[in-house]
Amino acid sequence: MQHQNKVFALEGKVQHYQWGGFTYLPQLLSRSNSRKEPFAEYWLGAHAQAPAQLIGSTDLHQLLQDNPSLLGEKVKKTFGRLPYLLKILDVKDMLSIQVHPTRESAIEGFAAENAKGIALTAPNRNYKDDNHKPEVMVALSEFYLLHGFRAVETMKAILTKVPELNFLLEVFGDGDYRALYSRVMEMPAEEVKATLQPLLDRIVPAYESGSIEKSDPDFWAARAALTYKQEGTIDRGIFSVYLLNLVQVQEGQGVFQDAGILHAYLEGQNVELMANSDNVLRGGLTPKYIDVPELMKHVRFEPVVPHVLEATPVNTVEAVYKTPAPDFELHSIKLGEGEKYSVAANTVDILIVLEGDVVATENDQPGIEMSWGDSLLLLDGAELTLEARSPVLIYRSTTP
Repeated sequence: MQHQNKVFALEGKVQHYQWGGFTYLPQLLSRSNSRKEPFAEYWLGAHAQAPAQLIGSTDLHQLLQDNPSLLGEKVKKTFGRLPYLLKILDVKDMLSIQVHPTRESAIEGFAAENAKGIALTAPNRNYKDDNHKPEVMVALSEFYLLHGFRAVETMKAILTKVPELNFLLEVFGDGDYRALYSRVMEMPAEEVKATLQPLLDRIVPAYESGSIEKSDPDFWAARAALTYKQEGTIDRGIFSVYLLNLVQVQEGQGVFQDAGILHAYLEGQNVELMANSDNVLRGGLTPKYIDVPELMKHVRFEPVVPHVLEATPVNTVEAVYKTPAPDFELHSIKLGEGEKYSVAANTVDILIVLEGDVVATENDQPGIEMSWGDSLLLLDGAELTLEARSPVLIYRSTTP
């Protein structure tokens, strides 16, 4: 393929995980969903499992493998591959309680599982690749999530307030997070059921009658019990709903998840930018494989004060969500009708339009008309002019 052009229309891959919604992504991407499939995530990146496609041409993983110089000198030297993965998520049902490994742990764990001959697609596989997975999310609607262990005082308060969890006060003491989390994760299944059943008998009817607010962990614990109902057992992830901070963010606000921070998305739509990895260690609220000893190696046993990110303006049009991750940077671009804006890429950038209509023009090439859900790939050195036909919201992923 010829590379005088540095701007290409891009199409991502939809992931139909069971927790996804039925309407948000099909509407965004102008696709029918007559089969009523869950549309959970839309991936825009070069991850080998689900690479985005240059429309009418090759996939992005293949393109960058064959032409690593397209990444630009700095990114090629530092990472050797596209270091990020951009996603749009529609969270209808709660996601699993999860944690991501550091880069060193991922390299080690991936090699160890390969050496044991565990297939990449095996259900008991912990490491899908050799990379870490820090991630930033920005809400596209009101959004709820669990994020990091509660501070000592609020942890004591909730363990005191919920009678069925009083027994954990002694285990936690003045802040023994490891003992507390080990206790609930290593408890035999019969004991989990005996402990949580009285709690669920109390809160599920209240949830079903609509008398619990979303700001109350009981709301999400009851929802989790109904979502992940399996005959004869109760999911131990329900404990974590009380142990982790319950965070509500508004449209345009973000949260950064670093390695070792337990978290779970609960409800809403977001744009998510992460290191190019699919490494997840789970701690409940899932029918998927849970490897408790491996999980415990990665959890940071310390309190977390949730930090809600606001975008930092670059200029009047573009703003950036700053995080410590060297792999990625998420920007928002907002244009009023008739406004023009120039974008220059010094590595591979991916743009997705989430509102409005815009014409993107590269030098003297014909303009590319873009609308809701359309994406563009910008290669190193690309220069692009955006002209809004109506008020526009674009998210741009790049490497700092």
